[in-house]
Amino acid sequence: MLQRATTMLRKARRRLWMKYALRGVGGSDNHARLDLAYAVEDPWNMESKLERARFEQTNAVIERAFGRVGSVLELGCGEGHQTEWLARISERQYGVDVSPQAIARAKLRVPGAEFAATDVFGQPWGDEPGRFDLVTACEVLYYLSDPAATLARMRALGRNGLVTFFAPACGRVGPHLDNIPGLHKDWIYQGGTAWLIGWWRND
Repeated sequence: MLQRATTMLRKARRRLWMKYALRGVGGSDNHARLDLAYAVEDPWNMESKLERARFEQTNAVIERAFGRVGSVLELGCGEGHQTEWLARISERQYGVDVSPQAIARAKLRVPGAEFAATDVFGQPWGDEPGRFDLVTACEVLYYLSDPAATLARMRALGRNGLVTFFAPACGRVGPHLDNIPGLHKDWIYQGGTAWLIGWWRND
């Protein structure tokens, strides 16, 4: 009983904090507010059953579409929760996030991966075309002021690409995604939650 009450209180505190921290974040490149969210650990509740289901289903799509991946660049890697899952199906993992606090925790969570506190335009591992076998942006694009520019950068850096985003963002993000040649799309479901997943090959 006490454990359940403690868990509920923790969730309530997280929700209240995120309501405050994420003011003015959507579609704005507000890096300072995104970093503020990480004043608490796991602000997005990435250890929940909901998010684990998304990670698992995303991995399944990657394996079907691309097989085992050599190198993967993950945009918006946060504290490395999804990086742990990507490590199961790839040889080398690279992650960027605009939050230095998140990156510090990601380095502890996945010590075998490489991380940098920046965005896709500042990633430090090389700019040559097709530098990475796969570039992912999961639950990231709706925070950006120019999703099209990020998608173009993903296509330049990756031999393949994959994105996911929460269904309500389809109206804003979907048209940019639809401009990618050879795009494949599907849905991920867990309970009453749905995400669009899109992937493509550049070669």
